[in-house]
Amino acid sequence: MRLLQFFWQPLWGVLLAVLITTALPSPAQAASSAAVRAYDAAEATLKDYSGQSLIREEFTGAQLQGANFSGADLQGAVFNGSDLVGANLHGANLSNGITYLTNLTDADLSDAILTSAMMLKSIFRNATVTGADFSDAVLDRTQVVQLCKTASGTNPVTGVDTRESLGCPP
Repeated sequence: MRLLQFFWQPLWGVLLAVLITTALPSPAQAASSAAVRAYDAAEATLKDYSGQSLIREEFTGAQLQGANFSGADLQGAVFNGSDLVGANLHGANLSNGITYLTNLTDADLSDAILTSAMMLKSIFRNATVTGADFSDAVLDRTQVVQLCKTASGTNPVTGVDTRESLGCPP
């Protein structure tokens, strides 16, 4: 009997280890970071992104003054601490995007789709928002009040009134 226990104990340990590693589900694997292209301050030197597909791209600390993003597909894109002073985002789709701590002073956001975008701590001084759709976007209240002063028009793609999407008073 002792001889049988001598052989079965190590074999039982090996069988248990094999069962644990193969039968239990493995942890979920995150998407490869290579799937998302990130532009840091040094790399974001290109100024013409017009019409490009930039879905889920990341622009961190990027100096993009005067950059042209007109008609670009920026769904889920991230502009974190970026400088977009005077940038052209006319007709761009930034739905579900993030512009945290981003300077959009003098930017052209006319006819842009900004639905469900997170735009906290961003600056929109003198930004043009005619025809922009801000439905379900999150902005600082002070920025909404400022944008409502000049907001007008209807987005040509979504058909949503700009003032209504911002929650401006009638």
